[in-house]
Amino acid sequence: MSPFKNKVVIITGASSGIGKALALQMADDGVQLILAGRRMDELIAVKIHCETKGAKCITLFIDMAEPDTIATFAIAVSRMFNCVDILINNAGISQRSQAELTGIEVDRRIMEVNFFGQVNLTKLLWPMLLNATHTNIVLISSVVGTFGFPQRSAYAASKHALEGFFESWSLENQHKNIHFTTISPGRIFTNISYAALKADGNPHQQLDDGQANGISSETCARKIISGIISNKRKVYVVQQELLLIILRKCFPYLFFKLVKKLKLS
Repeated sequence: MSPFKNKVVIITGASSGIGKALALQMADDGVQLILAGRRMDELIAVKIHCETKGAKCITLFIDMAEPDTIATFAIAVSRMFNCVDILINNAGISQRSQAELTGIEVDRRIMEVNFFGQVNLTKLLWPMLLNATHTNIVLISSVVGTFGFPQRSAYAASKHALEGFFESWSLENQHKNIHFTTISPGRIFTNISYAALKADGNPHQQLDDGQANGISSETCARKIISGIISNKRKVYVVQQELLLIILRKCFPYLFFKLVKKLKLS
């Protein structure tokens, strides 16, 4: 029997990549999935696939850069369900630009999508999350929530902010049956680099080598699901990035020396 049977599960950014892989792997008899995103045609295709596996599925529009759509989404969910058991904050946008060349409006957009949007959505859903007997709030962060990285200044800032905010929030609620799990993926084979913002705010529109040679979204989803079931606080989905995490924490001098030599794409 699925561990998610009779649970209401929200996945943002569910039309592709990690979000899509999570939806397909969590889909099973008795599971209620709410698939959220901007690309409705792609969401509907994921919905149809999930329904063939026995899941009940609803697709709803949300744009994490637009607070009005987040509020509309939360209202729609509250009208259909009394509680939300699992919220997976997966939607996000990356970056490929030098800090001093990047327009402040681009920095703000990345922060809006990756930080304020996630916080806003979770706050609006909070009453429904409290109504569940066992709640999981999942953040799809990044290894650059742990360290800085070239051409990812705003992206890294958004992930650092996200992790700091939700870690504090989890400590405020540690006596409740609410479990916060932060996922820190390294390079995953998704289309995230295509949509990553350049200095002028236009999309990068390239599949970087790092993504092309990254961990599959299916493998990533399996590790995330395992972390949810185990109520883990932190899950790393990494390859060589593990070395950077260890060096940054234990040997920062070596970290900065090594990053100078890395290929940035």
